[in-house]
Amino acid sequence: MYDRIVIAVDGSDEARRAARRGLQLARAFDATVTVLSVVERKALRLTETPDEKTRLQESREEALTDIEELASELGYPVTTTLTEGKPATQISEYADEQDADLIVIGRQGMTGLGRRLLGGVTEHILHQGDIPVLVVSGENHNGETEDDYSRILITTDGSENAEMATPHGITIAQRFGSDVHVLNVVDLQSAGGMFDAGGLEKEFIERLDTEGQEAVDSVANQIEESVSDPTVKTAVERTTSLEGAAAGVREYIEENEIDLVVMGSLGRSNLKRQLLGSVASSVLRTVDVPVLIVK
Repeated sequence: MYDRIVIAVDGSDEARRAARRGLQLARAFDATVTVLSVVERKALRLTETPDEKTRLQESREEALTDIEELASELGYPVTTTLTEGKPATQISEYADEQDADLIVIGRQGMTGLGRRLLGGVTEHILHQGDIPVLVVSGENHNGETEDDYSRILITTDGSENAEMATPHGITIAQRFGSDVHVLNVVDLQSAGGMFDAGGLEKEFIERLDTEGQEAVDSVANQIEESVSDPTVKTAVERTTSLEGAAAGVREYIEENEIDLVVMGSLGRSNLKRQLLGSVASSVLRTVDVPVLIVK
């Protein structure tokens, strides 16, 4: 499934953690790896002297060298590329040109001015392309030396979009011998409306639970058909949080010590503009484990 992986780095600690995750996956799938760093053109325009421009370019070269050294420590070969332009566009276009199967990136990128932000490079990449993206947070809850995929969570709402993510979770579980959790969150606020004063009828809630159970059972059946002696746990959880289903996903991650989340995002709207689903976006912003977004 993953033959060609592109890892985007910017010199931040978070990008280094993302690179480690990407290299670990590459080793498991025997994938070729290209490490890409982009000198932001906007930042270049803001430099006032040739020395400042040189230092900015050198900082990106150092980021690539750092990951080359990391790859050497892990005994895995990589190639590196340095380019200029708008980071999200350059990363997406480069991944397309390489026919990449996966992009790996830190959750919060670093701009040329050193300002960190979510909703910049990372989220634009998620909006622009169709290649799955592994987003790695700044937290490293398993330690720096080795990352764990013992417990993988696949979220589902029963939609075709969610089903697109399932094969990715299954394939990673096969390679790492992972236990797989399958979760459906019943969002009672969304179902009833924020200003529903009368509450939801018991029969309606039970129907939502049943639909959720059917969704997780469908995924569990796919896992059991694909993985030898799998350990699969299914769950349907209700949430009344104003944060919606993302709150239920986050709570489940914490309670079950999940190591990796695999989930779908929304597809294309009627205007052909790609959107990152609100649940996926909220999960990305609030959890401290890697999240694989499949479109």
